[in-house]
Amino acid sequence: MVHLSALVAFGLIVVSHLARLIDDSWFASLGATGRLISSGAAVVALTVGVVALVTLPTSAALRFDPSLQFLQLLSVLDIAWAAGATLLGVGWMTTRRWGHAAGVVVGVVCVWSIWTYLTAIGFAPDGGWQVNGAALMRYVLPYDMAAAMVAVITLSLGARRVGRTTKA
Repeated sequence: MVHLSALVAFGLIVVSHLARLIDDSWFASLGATGRLISSGAAVVALTVGVVALVTLPTSAALRFDPSLQFLQLLSVLDIAWAAGATLLGVGWMTTRRWGHAAGVVVGVVCVWSIWTYLTAIGFAPDGGWQVNGAALMRYVLPYDMAAAMVAVITLSLGARRVGRTTKA
């Protein structure tokens, strides 16, 4: 969980820094709202790629079982996009500080859901990820779906709000 938490924090830092680069030249042929949504999606996609590239070697360096490496990768990819999009969207709707807080909350809830799953199910006898579909449906997927909805809604509303105040 420490490794996953560090990767999520790293992803939020990457999103925050890349978001500063967004300007009107990104996707210039689109209207203001379309530029923001496209730019936000591009920043989130870049962040997910960076976090994935960091997750793979660090998980291997920590000598995680291959199945746990896969769990780390799946988890961090999912959390990075949802927390990153939420950070951007809430930041556009309110302030950067609130955006960061919202991204952290989404990240914490998602890491907590993985921790709860692993606490309830435990690990396989060889130390790997023990997959239990019913437990995933109970402990992880409801939070994952909620995070995805929050991400899409906040990014869309934030882009729309800023897009209305910006010349197209």
